[in-house]
Amino acid sequence: MDLRRRVSLRALRYLITFIAPAMGLVSLLGHGAWTWTLPLHAFVAVPLLELLLPHRADNLSDEEEAMAKDDPLFDALIYALVPVQWGMLVLFLFQVAEPGLAWWEVTGRIFSMGILCGIYGINVAHELGHRAKRWERDLSRALLLTSLYMHFIIEHNRGHHRRVATPDDPASARYGEWVYAFWARSVVFSFISAWQLEADRLRKAGHAVLGWRSEMVQALLWQVGLVVAIAFAFGPFVAACFLAAAVIGMLLLETVNYIEHYGLRRKRDAQGRYRRVEHVHSWNSDHLIGRLTLFELTRHSDHHWKASKRYQTLRSIDAAPQLPTGYPGTMLLSLAPPLFFAVMDPRLKSMTLCDEDVELARNVDHRR
Repeated sequence: MDLRRRVSLRALRYLITFIAPAMGLVSLLGHGAWTWTLPLHAFVAVPLLELLLPHRADNLSDEEEAMAKDDPLFDALIYALVPVQWGMLVLFLFQVAEPGLAWWEVTGRIFSMGILCGIYGINVAHELGHRAKRWERDLSRALLLTSLYMHFIIEHNRGHHRRVATPDDPASARYGEWVYAFWARSVVFSFISAWQLEADRLRKAGHAVLGWRSEMVQALLWQVGLVVAIAFAFGPFVAACFLAAAVIGMLLLETVNYIEHYGLRRKRDAQGRYRRVEHVHSWNSDHLIGRLTLFELTRHSDHHWKASKRYQTLRSIDAAPQLPTGYPGTMLLSLAPPLFFAVMDPRLKSMTLCDEDVELARNVDHRR
Protein backbone atom coordinates (compact mmCIF):
# COMPACT_ATOMS: atom_id res chain seq x y z
CA MET A 1 0.00 0.00 0.00
CA ASP A 2 1.46 3.38 -0.98
CA LEU A 3 2.11 6.02 1.63
CA ARG A 4 -0.58 8.46 0.49
CA ARG A 5 -3.27 5.79 0.62
CA ARG A 6 -2.14 4.74 4.09
CA VAL A 7 -2.42 8.32 5.31
CA SER A 8 -5.95 8.62 3.87
CA LEU A 9 -6.98 5.41 5.58
CA ARG A 10 -5.62 6.83 8.82
CA ALA A 11 -8.27 9.56 8.56
CA LEU A 12 -10.97 6.89 8.80
CA ARG A 13 -9.96 6.26 12.41
CA TYR A 14 -11.65 9.55 13.29
CA LEU A 15 -14.99 8.08 12.27
CA ILE A 16 -15.07 6.85 15.86
CA THR A 17 -16.28 10.34 16.76
CA PHE A 18 -19.62 9.59 15.07
CA ILE A 19 -20.37 7.06 17.82
CA ALA A 20 -21.42 9.99 20.03
CA PRO A 21 -24.09 11.33 17.62
CA ALA A 22 -25.30 7.76 17.13
CA MET A 23 -25.65 7.37 20.89
CA GLY A 24 -27.29 10.79 20.93
CA LEU A 25 -29.92 9.54 18.49
CA VAL A 26 -30.68 6.66 20.84
CA SER A 27 -30.99 9.10 23.75
CA LEU A 28 -33.25 11.50 21.88
CA LEU A 29 -35.48 8.88 20.26
CA GLY A 30 -35.53 6.33 23.07
CA HIS A 31 -37.44 6.22 26.33
CA GLY A 32 -36.73 5.16 29.88
CA ALA A 33 -33.08 4.37 30.59
CA TRP A 34 -32.30 4.71 26.87
CA THR A 35 -32.47 8.50 27.23
CA TRP A 36 -29.21 8.27 29.18
CA THR A 37 -27.35 6.28 26.51
CA LEU A 38 -24.97 9.06 25.49
CA PRO A 39 -24.09 10.24 29.03
CA LEU A 40 -23.38 6.63 30.06
CA HIS A 41 -21.25 6.12 26.96
CA ALA A 42 -19.28 9.36 27.43
CA PHE A 43 -18.70 9.23 31.18
CA VAL A 44 -18.89 5.53 32.09
CA ALA A 45 -17.94 3.34 29.13
CA VAL A 46 -15.20 5.56 27.67
CA PRO A 47 -13.43 6.28 30.99
CA LEU A 48 -13.44 2.58 31.86
CA LEU A 49 -12.04 1.64 28.45
CA GLU A 50 -9.34 4.28 28.70
CA LEU A 51 -8.30 2.93 32.09
CA LEU A 52 -7.98 -0.57 30.66
CA LEU A 53 -6.53 0.07 27.22
CA PRO A 54 -2.91 1.19 26.77
CA HIS A 55 -2.33 4.70 25.50
CA ARG A 56 -0.63 5.23 22.15
CA ALA A 57 1.96 7.93 21.52
CA ASP A 58 2.18 7.23 17.78
CA ASN A 59 3.24 10.15 15.62
CA LEU A 60 3.29 10.64 11.87
CA SER A 61 6.60 10.78 10.09
CA ASP A 62 7.53 14.10 8.50
CA GLU A 63 6.50 12.78 5.08
CA GLU A 64 3.19 11.44 6.39
CA GLU A 65 2.50 14.71 8.20
CA ALA A 66 2.99 16.72 5.00
CA MET A 67 0.53 14.45 3.19
CA ALA A 68 -2.01 14.45 6.03
CA LYS A 69 -2.01 18.24 6.19
CA ASP A 70 -3.27 18.46 2.60
CA ASP A 71 -5.53 15.40 2.56
CA PRO A 72 -9.13 16.65 2.09
CA LEU A 73 -10.61 13.64 3.90
CA PHE A 74 -9.47 14.97 7.28
CA ASP A 75 -11.26 18.27 6.61
CA ALA A 76 -14.36 16.55 5.24
CA LEU A 77 -14.87 14.77 8.57
CA ILE A 78 -14.79 18.10 10.41
CA TYR A 79 -17.10 19.85 7.97
CA ALA A 80 -19.63 17.00 8.09
CA LEU A 81 -20.13 17.56 11.80
CA VAL A 82 -21.61 21.05 11.29
CA PRO A 83 -24.89 19.79 9.74
CA VAL A 84 -24.82 16.79 12.09
CA GLN A 85 -24.72 19.07 15.14
CA TRP A 86 -27.49 21.30 13.83
CA GLY A 87 -29.58 18.27 12.89
CA MET A 88 -29.19 16.88 16.41
CA LEU A 89 -30.24 20.23 17.86
CA VAL A 90 -33.42 20.37 15.75
CA LEU A 91 -34.24 16.78 16.70
CA PHE A 92 -33.66 17.63 20.36
CA LEU A 93 -36.10 20.55 20.18
CA PHE A 94 -38.82 18.25 18.90
CA GLN A 95 -38.04 15.32 21.18
CA VAL A 96 -37.64 17.17 24.46
CA ALA A 97 -41.20 18.42 24.04
CA GLU A 98 -42.59 14.91 23.56
CA PRO A 99 -45.74 14.50 25.71
CA GLY A 100 -45.67 12.08 28.62
CA LEU A 101 -41.95 12.10 29.34
CA ALA A 102 -40.89 11.67 32.96
CA TRP A 103 -38.64 14.37 34.37
CA TRP A 104 -35.63 12.07 34.39
CA GLU A 105 -36.19 11.21 30.72
CA VAL A 106 -36.23 14.92 29.87
CA THR A 107 -33.06 15.32 31.95
CA GLY A 108 -31.38 12.47 30.06
CA ARG A 109 -32.15 14.13 26.74
CA ILE A 110 -30.91 17.50 28.01
CA PHE A 111 -27.62 15.99 29.19
CA SER A 112 -27.26 14.17 25.88
CA MET A 113 -27.68 17.40 23.92
CA GLY A 114 -25.33 19.15 26.34
CA ILE A 115 -22.61 16.58 25.66
CA LEU A 116 -23.06 17.08 21.93
CA CYS A 117 -22.77 20.83 22.48
CA GLY A 118 -19.49 20.30 24.30
CA ILE A 119 -17.93 17.81 21.87
CA TYR A 120 -19.10 19.35 18.60
CA GLY A 121 -20.65 22.72 19.37
CA ILE A 122 -17.41 23.87 21.03
CA ASN A 123 -14.58 21.38 20.47
CA VAL A 124 -15.01 21.04 16.69
CA ALA A 125 -15.63 24.79 16.60
CA HIS A 126 -12.28 25.18 18.36
CA GLU A 127 -10.53 23.32 15.52
CA LEU A 128 -12.27 25.33 12.80
CA GLY A 129 -11.81 28.60 14.69
CA HIS A 130 -8.05 28.38 14.21
CA ARG A 131 -8.29 27.98 10.45
CA ALA A 132 -7.04 30.73 8.14
CA LYS A 133 -10.04 30.80 5.80
CA ARG A 134 -12.91 33.08 6.78
CA TRP A 135 -15.61 30.58 5.77
CA GLU A 136 -14.10 27.92 8.03
CA ARG A 137 -14.15 30.33 10.95
CA ASP A 138 -17.79 31.07 10.07
CA LEU A 139 -18.48 27.34 10.36
CA SER A 140 -16.90 27.56 13.80
CA ARG A 141 -19.26 30.36 14.75
CA ALA A 142 -22.23 28.35 13.47
CA LEU A 143 -21.25 25.51 15.81
CA LEU A 144 -20.63 27.85 18.75
CA LEU A 145 -24.12 29.26 18.23
CA THR A 146 -25.57 25.86 19.15
CA SER A 147 -23.86 26.21 22.53
CA LEU A 148 -24.49 29.96 22.95
CA TYR A 149 -20.73 30.44 23.37
CA MET A 150 -19.81 32.52 20.34
CA HIS A 151 -17.44 34.79 22.28
CA PHE A 152 -15.16 31.75 22.71
CA ILE A 153 -13.50 32.27 19.32
CA ILE A 154 -12.49 35.79 20.34
CA GLU A 155 -11.22 35.09 23.82
CA HIS A 156 -9.60 31.76 22.96
CA ASN A 157 -7.71 32.87 19.85
CA ARG A 158 -6.72 36.37 20.95
CA GLY A 159 -6.62 35.97 24.73
CA HIS A 160 -6.09 32.42 25.95
CA HIS A 161 -3.29 31.55 23.52
CA ARG A 162 -1.39 34.72 24.44
CA ARG A 163 -1.90 34.51 28.21
CA VAL A 164 -2.08 30.75 28.83
CA ALA A 165 -0.36 29.46 31.97
CA THR A 166 -0.23 32.93 33.56
CA PRO A 167 -2.38 34.51 36.31
CA ASP A 168 -3.81 36.82 33.63
CA ASP A 169 -5.60 33.98 31.84
CA PRO A 170 -9.06 33.16 33.21
CA ALA A 171 -9.00 29.77 31.43
CA SER A 172 -5.82 28.57 33.18
CA ALA A 173 -6.67 26.89 36.49
CA ARG A 174 -4.58 27.84 39.49
CA TYR A 175 -2.83 25.43 41.82
CA GLY A 176 -5.29 24.27 44.49
CA GLU A 177 -8.30 25.88 42.76
CA TRP A 178 -11.52 23.85 42.92
CA VAL A 179 -13.15 23.21 39.58
CA TYR A 180 -16.43 24.79 40.77
CA ALA A 181 -14.67 28.08 41.60
CA PHE A 182 -12.84 27.86 38.29
CA TRP A 183 -16.13 27.52 36.39
CA ALA A 184 -17.36 30.83 37.78
CA ARG A 185 -14.06 32.65 37.29
CA SER A 186 -13.44 31.37 33.77
CA VAL A 187 -16.99 31.89 32.47
CA VAL A 188 -17.31 35.44 33.82
CA PHE A 189 -13.84 36.77 33.10
CA SER A 190 -13.50 35.07 29.70
CA PHE A 191 -16.70 36.86 28.66
CA ILE A 192 -15.39 40.18 29.97
CA SER A 193 -12.04 39.58 28.28
CA ALA A 194 -13.74 38.89 24.94
CA TRP A 195 -15.51 42.26 25.16
CA GLN A 196 -12.22 44.00 26.00
CA LEU A 197 -10.31 42.31 23.20
CA GLU A 198 -12.97 43.15 20.63
CA ALA A 199 -13.25 46.72 21.90
CA ASP A 200 -9.48 47.16 21.54
CA ARG A 201 -9.61 45.82 17.99
CA LEU A 202 -12.41 48.19 17.03
CA ARG A 203 -10.76 51.24 18.62
CA LYS A 204 -7.52 50.58 16.72
CA ALA A 205 -9.52 50.33 13.49
CA GLY A 206 -11.36 53.57 14.27
CA HIS A 207 -14.79 51.94 14.69
CA ALA A 208 -17.44 52.27 17.39
CA VAL A 209 -17.09 49.73 20.20
CA LEU A 210 -20.82 48.92 20.17
CA GLY A 211 -21.33 49.27 16.43
CA TRP A 212 -22.47 46.67 13.93
CA ARG A 213 -18.86 45.69 13.21
CA SER A 214 -18.45 44.33 16.76
CA GLU A 215 -18.22 40.53 16.75
CA MET A 216 -19.50 40.53 20.32
CA VAL A 217 -22.59 42.52 19.38
CA GLN A 218 -23.18 40.21 16.43
CA ALA A 219 -22.73 37.14 18.64
CA LEU A 220 -25.23 38.37 21.21
CA LEU A 221 -27.79 39.18 18.53
CA TRP A 222 -27.43 35.73 16.95
CA GLN A 223 -27.70 33.98 20.31
CA VAL A 224 -30.65 35.98 21.62
CA GLY A 225 -32.33 35.57 18.25
CA LEU A 226 -31.92 31.80 18.36
CA VAL A 227 -33.37 31.50 21.87
CA VAL A 228 -36.30 33.77 20.98
CA ALA A 229 -36.94 31.80 17.79
CA ILE A 230 -36.95 28.52 19.74
CA ALA A 231 -39.30 29.95 22.36
CA PHE A 232 -41.62 31.24 19.64
CA ALA A 233 -41.62 27.98 17.63
CA PHE A 234 -41.55 25.42 20.46
CA GLY A 235 -42.56 27.30 23.61
CA PRO A 236 -40.73 28.52 26.71
CA PHE A 237 -40.25 25.02 28.17
CA VAL A 238 -38.24 23.84 25.16
CA ALA A 239 -36.27 27.09 25.16
CA ALA A 240 -35.41 26.49 28.83
CA CYS A 241 -34.31 22.93 28.00
CA PHE A 242 -32.09 24.30 25.23
CA LEU A 243 -30.54 26.82 27.61
CA ALA A 244 -29.85 24.02 30.09
CA ALA A 245 -28.17 21.91 27.39
CA ALA A 246 -26.06 24.90 26.31
CA VAL A 247 -24.95 25.47 29.91
CA ILE A 248 -23.90 21.81 30.18
CA GLY A 249 -21.87 22.23 26.98
CA MET A 250 -20.22 25.36 28.41
CA LEU A 251 -19.34 23.59 31.67
CA LEU A 252 -17.89 20.64 29.78
CA LEU A 253 -15.63 23.07 27.94
CA GLU A 254 -14.61 24.81 31.15
CA THR A 255 -13.88 21.47 32.82
CA VAL A 256 -11.64 20.60 29.88
CA ASN A 257 -9.92 23.98 30.29
CA TYR A 258 -9.47 23.18 33.97
CA ILE A 259 -7.68 19.87 33.45
CA GLU A 260 -5.64 21.10 30.46
CA HIS A 261 -3.65 23.73 32.36
CA TYR A 262 -4.20 23.01 36.06
CA GLY A 263 -1.39 24.48 38.16
CA LEU A 264 1.02 25.06 35.26
CA ARG A 265 2.73 28.45 35.07
CA ARG A 266 5.18 30.11 32.72
CA LYS A 267 8.28 31.70 34.21
CA ARG A 268 9.38 35.26 33.62
CA ASP A 269 12.58 36.32 31.89
CA ALA A 270 15.09 38.85 33.19
CA GLN A 271 12.94 41.71 31.88
CA GLY A 272 9.88 40.44 33.75
CA ARG A 273 8.08 39.22 30.62
CA TYR A 274 6.55 35.79 30.44
CA ARG A 275 8.62 33.33 28.48
CA ARG A 276 7.26 31.63 25.40
CA VAL A 277 4.63 28.93 25.84
CA GLU A 278 6.37 25.55 25.96
CA HIS A 279 5.17 21.97 25.75
CA VAL A 280 5.33 21.72 29.56
CA HIS A 281 2.49 24.23 29.94
CA SER A 282 -0.41 21.90 29.02
CA TRP A 283 -1.56 18.53 30.34
CA ASN A 284 -1.95 15.84 27.69
CA SER A 285 -3.40 12.39 27.13
CA ASP A 286 -2.47 9.79 24.51
CA HIS A 287 -5.47 7.55 25.23
CA LEU A 288 -6.71 6.61 21.78
CA ILE A 289 -10.51 6.80 22.20
CA GLY A 290 -10.39 10.35 23.54
CA ARG A 291 -7.80 11.37 20.96
CA LEU A 292 -9.94 10.26 18.04
CA THR A 293 -13.29 11.39 19.46
CA LEU A 294 -11.98 14.88 20.25
CA PHE A 295 -9.84 15.25 17.12
CA GLU A 296 -6.52 15.17 19.00
CA LEU A 297 -7.49 17.93 21.43
CA THR A 298 -5.79 15.81 24.08
CA ARG A 299 -2.42 16.52 22.44
CA HIS A 300 -2.85 20.00 23.78
CA SER A 301 0.79 20.99 24.26
CA ASP A 302 1.53 20.75 20.55
CA HIS A 303 -1.60 22.80 19.82
CA HIS A 304 -0.36 25.62 22.04
CA TRP A 305 3.11 25.35 20.54
CA LYS A 306 1.65 26.13 17.12
CA ALA A 307 -2.08 26.89 17.09
CA SER A 308 -2.34 26.78 13.32
CA LYS A 309 -1.45 23.07 13.16
CA ARG A 310 -4.36 20.93 11.98
CA TYR A 311 -5.61 18.26 14.32
CA GLN A 312 -4.26 15.36 12.24
CA THR A 313 -0.67 16.66 12.52
CA LEU A 314 -0.54 17.22 16.28
CA ARG A 315 2.19 15.21 17.94
CA SER A 316 2.76 13.48 21.25
CA ILE A 317 5.69 15.21 22.94
CA ASP A 318 7.87 13.36 25.46
CA ALA A 319 8.40 16.50 27.56
CA ALA A 320 4.68 17.25 27.85
CA PRO A 321 3.05 16.38 31.19
CA GLN A 322 0.56 13.52 31.03
CA LEU A 323 -2.82 13.19 32.73
CA PRO A 324 -3.42 10.02 34.77
CA THR A 325 -6.07 8.86 32.30
CA GLY A 326 -8.07 10.22 29.36
CA TYR A 327 -10.04 13.46 29.32
CA PRO A 328 -13.45 12.01 30.35
CA GLY A 329 -11.98 10.15 33.33
CA THR A 330 -9.92 13.13 34.48
CA MET A 331 -12.95 15.41 34.10
CA LEU A 332 -14.91 13.12 36.42
CA LEU A 333 -11.98 13.08 38.84
CA SER A 334 -11.93 16.89 38.91
CA LEU A 335 -15.50 16.93 40.23
CA ALA A 336 -14.14 15.47 43.49
CA PRO A 337 -11.46 18.09 44.26
CA PRO A 338 -9.72 16.27 47.17
CA LEU A 339 -9.25 13.18 44.99
CA PHE A 340 -8.18 15.29 42.03
CA PHE A 341 -5.57 17.11 44.11
CA ALA A 342 -4.34 13.82 45.58
CA VAL A 343 -3.68 12.50 42.08
CA MET A 344 -2.55 15.65 40.26
CA ASP A 345 -0.57 17.60 42.84
CA PRO A 346 2.24 15.01 43.16
CA ARG A 347 2.57 15.05 39.37
CA LEU A 348 2.65 18.83 39.43
CA LYS A 349 5.21 19.01 42.23
CA SER A 350 7.50 16.65 40.36
CA MET A 351 7.81 19.45 37.82
CA THR A 352 9.45 22.82 38.48
CA LEU A 353 6.91 25.31 39.79
CA CYS A 354 7.22 28.92 38.82
CA ASP A 355 8.84 30.93 41.65
CA GLU A 356 5.77 33.11 42.15
CA ASP A 357 3.64 29.98 42.67
CA VAL A 358 5.81 28.40 45.38
CA GLU A 359 4.33 30.48 48.19
CA LEU A 360 0.81 29.91 46.82
CA ALA A 361 1.43 26.17 46.83
CA ARG A 362 2.58 26.30 50.43
CA ASN A 363 -0.46 28.33 51.50
CA VAL A 364 -2.87 25.99 49.74
CA ASP A 365 -1.26 22.94 51.35
CA HIS A 366 -1.47 24.65 54.75
CA ARG A 367 -5.18 25.40 54.33
CA ARG A 368 -5.83 21.76 53.54
